[in-house]
Amino acid sequence: MNRSDLINAIKNETTLTKNESEKIINEFFGTIIQTLATNERVEIRGFGSFTVNEYKPYVGRNPKTGVKIDVPSKKLPFFKVGKELKLRVDQI
Repeated sequence: MNRSDLINAIKNETTLTKNESEKIINEFFGTIIQTLATNERVEIRGFGSFTVNEYKPYVGRNPKTGVKIDVPSKKLPFFKVGKELKLRVDQI
């Protein structure tokens, strides 16, 4: 399922129009993105939580040439599955 499938699913299950459904989805994901950008945690009970993990710099290697490369520190979003979702998916 992609974003447009999600928008259509909301439209079909509610009395909302496609534009209203799209605004809701965009606001939902936009809020999650803004929250993670400020290094805060987002938790949706029964679904999971989003956090930002910080990775330290390290020395890597180019797999083709073997040349050492300094990889800078970085922050990446991380999703941890909630217990209820994990159990539900396991039952399928």
